[in-house]
Amino acid sequence: MGHSPKWSIMSARGKRMSTIQLLITAVLTASSLVGFAGAVAAADIEDRVQHGYANSNGVKIHYATLGSGPLVVMIHGFPDYWYTWRAQMEGLADRFQVVAIDQRGYNLSDKPSGVENYDVRLLVGDVIAVIKHLGKPNAIIVGHDWGGIVAWNLAMNAPELVERLVILNLPHPRGLGRELAHNPEQQKNSAYARQFQTEGAEKALTAEGLAGWVKDSAARSKYVEAFKRSDFTAMLNYYKRNYPREPYTEDPSPVKKVQCPVLMIHGLKDTALLAPALNNTWEWVDKDLTITTVPSAGHFVQADEPAFVTKTIRSWLLR
Repeated sequence: MGHSPKWSIMSARGKRMSTIQLLITAVLTASSLVGFAGAVAAADIEDRVQHGYANSNGVKIHYATLGSGPLVVMIHGFPDYWYTWRAQMEGLADRFQVVAIDQRGYNLSDKPSGVENYDVRLLVGDVIAVIKHLGKPNAIIVGHDWGGIVAWNLAMNAPELVERLVILNLPHPRGLGRELAHNPEQQKNSAYARQFQTEGAEKALTAEGLAGWVKDSAARSKYVEAFKRSDFTAMLNYYKRNYPREPYTEDPSPVKKVQCPVLMIHGLKDTALLAPALNNTWEWVDKDLTITTVPSAGHFVQADEPAFVTKTIRSWLLR
């Protein structure tokens, strides 16, 4: 799928299925080499959150909420679910209402069939439905990976709903598009996404394999159960519907600048989304932009360095 004037998305193409599982393992285990401190400390969060559902044009979106105050909506990526934010929920709940969603296709949210039901417009609509369901005029939006794509697009296309934006390990779509078009290393490292676009790619996925990046054994068991409740076809529909295909080209459409302050946190050991894509982000943001890199963390920066990420987000929000 190519870029459109209103909706910026990632890009790639599928080729051979035979290496899918190997590529998945390489991407997911890179992060597990880094420490996963903080999982045990937040292990009991499931006993304290309240669960609810928002109706997004007939699709039920599950969320977990903790705390009270200004609304913070947290959006996970692939392969993940609301529980990925447990340390950040713990660290923010004394000052904010922190709401972590399951994106459609994952865990307790609905899993509509058909690749068209995973268009980024609908993913953005799911977050809007949660904000409206909770009766808030706007929210602080936090997104990681595919949650970052949703967060960027929400901020660009519905700026009145986004008070502040926090992005973890997902460069601005313009930066990623530039790197895919011109950086051979990023093209090579996006092979996993091209594989995910192939027909039947979901057959290579298992709940246990998808949870391989989670180092803490107790948390990994929860992930396996959550992924067994998820829909693997739906997970890959994010890529099939929204990840543009080769030949990669930069988006020539007019830039819609983000109209709110932005904090970006990027684990530099990420092998899927390389750091050079962060360059020039300031050209696409009309307010203040803070970029924090974390040399010790990989793609799942919120899990690799939970205390640092939580402290960074908290101090930025309370400045």
